[in-house]
Amino acid sequence: MMKARTLDDVETFLEEASPLLLDDEPRHNLILGLASTIRDAPGLYPEPEFWVVHERGEAAAAALRTPPYNLVLARPRRDAALDVLVAAVGGELPGVVGAVPEVDALAQRWSKRYGRSARLDQAMGLHVLESVRPVPVPAGSVRAAAREDRALLLDWWGAFGREALASEEQDHARDARAVDHRLDDEHAGVVLWEDEGAPVSFAAYGGPTPNGIRVGPVYTPPALRGRGYATALVAELSARLLAQGRRFCFLYTDLANPTANAIYERIGYVRVCDSKQLACG
Repeated sequence: MMKARTLDDVETFLEEASPLLLDDEPRHNLILGLASTIRDAPGLYPEPEFWVVHERGEAAAAALRTPPYNLVLARPRRDAALDVLVAAVGGELPGVVGAVPEVDALAQRWSKRYGRSARLDQAMGLHVLESVRPVPVPAGSVRAAAREDRALLLDWWGAFGREALASEEQDHARDARAVDHRLDDEHAGVVLWEDEGAPVSFAAYGGPTPNGIRVGPVYTPPALRGRGYATALVAELSARLLAQGRRFCFLYTDLANPTANAIYERIGYVRVCDSKQLACG
């Protein structure tokens, strides 16, 4: 018999869900990273919601949500646990993010139970890096972003959202929270590639897991692309994160962008599974 627990305390969630999540830390890097961020920066995501389905005293499924954003799903021990999870989560969801095939399995059950449809927003590849391969180094060098770079980062963050995420309207408040968190939190950050003293590309990181950390977003203005800035920047950032004791670096790519996928594979990122963002209507 399975039973779902709805929680509002991240520490309890991590205690109960971690045995499930750590069975495949790379696959669950997003939900683990969000939980750790909620724990370490509680003001960033007000009123988070957590669910754990238990079977015979063990976690069989887990999910979290930071309203108004999408549900983030873990792989269940068996699909039957998703029926219990869907009943606990309820019918009001903007969308769901998770690896394939569990994200599709949950969407099918959610649609059947609540009579609403789920459609694909974005297909992504989850890549994992454990060692960095040498890449050509363009003119310039890396430096950490500082408060003085905030206006530029906000501009580029919004441009990334409009281009990579197909965001029609920029959420300035959300972007500001994301940038400020990267600039202020010891477990996150932003690095810039500078050429002749001018920033030409940025890469952010955050969402630490017990043994890894997520890289992204990465953005170079269109007029400055094709010069190797982002490739060198991500390679250098990944090498630094590994040197600090991380075993993994995680990175999501848009599967519709073969150029970006090839760049990250050249650095040493290996695609370990596919992921989807589904919109629930």
